[in-house]
Amino acid sequence: MTIPRKAATFELIEITGPAGRLECLRLDAATEAPVGIVLVAHPNPTEGGTFNNKIVHTLAKTLSRLGYIAYCPNLRGVGNSEGEHSRGEFEPDDMAAVLAFARAAHPTLQRLTLAGFSFGTLVQSRLRERLTDAEVEGMILIGPAVSRYAFPNVPKGTLVIHGEEDEVISLSAVLNWARPQQLPIVVAPGVGHFFHGRLTQLAELVHEAWR
Repeated sequence: MTIPRKAATFELIEITGPAGRLECLRLDAATEAPVGIVLVAHPNPTEGGTFNNKIVHTLAKTLSRLGYIAYCPNLRGVGNSEGEHSRGEFEPDDMAAVLAFARAAHPTLQRLTLAGFSFGTLVQSRLRERLTDAEVEGMILIGPAVSRYAFPNVPKGTLVIHGEEDEVISLSAVLNWARPQQLPIVVAPGVGHFFHGRLTQLAELVHEAWR
């Protein structure tokens, strides 16, 4: 069966966060009938990470095509969002505010996916600890920054995709984190941290796992 699709473009909105204004990109579902909400967290802002990151956009667009309404905030201290960067301590509070906004805007949508890249995986994993299994459909973590932070365990079924040649977070570090959890890792051969030249493959991997 062919899913009816429509054009979807990013819209810039503002959300009130715990440290002040949060600017956020919202992408409507590219299907006629939305099925859920996805929150996408950006990489490390001290190294240039914002909601304009290509992997953030790839995740948002891929889930949009599957019927999700995507929210991609600039977390505190990033872009025009107020507050100061806190290395993941308070950024989950920002994402929780985005979640509350999205739930209020779409009260009939029950399915929720948390997605993030690099630093964003830490934010989403810490937010996930606050939520119940009934509240979250699943998580998508790209290049999880497990060697840079005190990184929590994640639920069974979390989709983790990592580049074999990641020059920022080594694959061995990710495997060491995943092994005690018996958590499978999808390894993209010959790929670095930013998936240069391989964003289409990344989109395909996410699409196949989530469709």
